[in-house]
Amino acid sequence: MEPPHAPVAAEAGAGAGDAYTIRPLELSDLSKGFCELLAQVSPSPPLSEEAFRARFAELAALGADHLVLVAEEAATGRLAAAGAILVERKFIRRCGLVGHLEDVVVDAAARGRGLGERLVRRLVEHARGRGCYKVILNCTAELKGFYAKCGFEERNVQMGLYF
Repeated sequence: MEPPHAPVAAEAGAGAGDAYTIRPLELSDLSKGFCELLAQVSPSPPLSEEAFRARFAELAALGADHLVLVAEEAATGRLAAAGAILVERKFIRRCGLVGHLEDVVVDAAARGRGLGERLVRRLVEHARGRGCYKVILNCTAELKGFYAKCGFEERNVQMGLYF
């Protein structure tokens, strides 16, 4: 998200010949497959450009408390991964901050290359840099191993009330 996240620099690949750059979401990412990528996490109808721009502006107004990162493939310009970190302001823990990791997805064709781990690491680093005392997430049982590799451990029970 261009203006408020300027301090979050793009990261070229971690290894030699890596073809992905991790960077903040940009308005132009709608045409690079952002919605199609998110549909691999949770099916939803495509967004109009107007709706995408409006939501982008809302999230940009939150500044560093809401960061969406994407991984762009250099060869194609398409997005191969995305994820978000939301910073919640608490009263407990002396008005502490908690990071919520959300909507992490790696395109099916790009899985197994460490891209998801790199993306999660960058989002966690952002939360740590904001002063969060923890980062939490919800995931399916199938993804517990992936998040364990990223340093997360199972805690408590997740509940949901959907509308």
